[in-house]
Amino acid sequence: MENKVGEIVRQFLDESCIESLNQFGKRVILTIKNLAENPELNAMIEKSLLAIDGVEKVSIIYTADKKIQGLRPKTDMYQIKNVKKIIGVASGKGGVGKSTTAVNLALALQTLGLNVAMFDADIYGPSLPTMLGYEGERLSTTDGQSFEPFETYGVQSMSIGTLIDKNQPLIWRGSKACGAIEQLLTQTNWKNVDVMVIDMPPGTGDIQITLSQKINLDGMVIVSTPQDIALIDAIKGVNMFKKVDVPILGIVENMSYYICEKCGHRADIFGHEGAKKTAEKMGETFLGEIPLHLSIRENADNGTPIVVSKPESPYAQAYVDIAQKIKEKLGLSFRIK
Repeated sequence: MENKVGEIVRQFLDESCIESLNQFGKRVILTIKNLAENPELNAMIEKSLLAIDGVEKVSIIYTADKKIQGLRPKTDMYQIKNVKKIIGVASGKGGVGKSTTAVNLALALQTLGLNVAMFDADIYGPSLPTMLGYEGERLSTTDGQSFEPFETYGVQSMSIGTLIDKNQPLIWRGSKACGAIEQLLTQTNWKNVDVMVIDMPPGTGDIQITLSQKINLDGMVIVSTPQDIALIDAIKGVNMFKKVDVPILGIVENMSYYICEKCGHRADIFGHEGAKKTAEKMGETFLGEIPLHLSIRENADNGTPIVVSKPESPYAQAYVDIAQKIKEKLGLSFRIK
């Protein structure tokens, strides 16, 4: 019966227009791509398929490949002043240490002689105030119209976490969340920033798409753990940003391995080189491995990120090595501060 279904569908459609054709018991689901919806064609296909013995229901779905970039004119872009380069740190899913990675990479870029700023676009789970040590402080303004960035460890930053109680959930639709992001991004008095690091929300939703449309992003760093389930989502993240024409700077494998401090044994708790192999398969750059270590987590929670609290440690050096690769990809020159 399945062969018969395929033969009939191909009488009406070219093979290039058939995205998928599936049969589940007595139901046939046909997905048509890159064609305008045609009720007459639908009726003919449905009638022919229902004439097959055993087919009792037909569902026809239309899809289209769209370029999201360019849906809005250039004049609609966010106007972010005094910032030369903007990169994002993203992940396909939560729980992979994206924000910790973003903060330490920003601080590592600062140690390489760059003026760095951070922006917290993870609006439903803002963590910069905690990780950068200014939790509980409020926004300041000198003119009543713009905001002054927080400055800690030589890095400028801004987060909506300074406007809300950390225990209060934000129940906002995408448009309202994006409006808040625009206001904080464009009305902050950034000062001579070489590179801004944006901590993106996890996933591939409204905020990620809007920022890709509204900001000339110079690249995206994708964070994943080595395990398969995280890598599946990381691949989705890479593909989403490619569709909106955002360059992929590379993939970071976080929580890559654990070294026992007592015996020196290495344990690949979440697998080994999953992100590296994924990057190679996708033709993307593998930026490096970040080990799983208690000090990284503790210092992030305490507002003393590992790059500034233990700069000589191998864990801090892992971030610096990755930051060096990012700096080179962005074409940023070294400058002694």
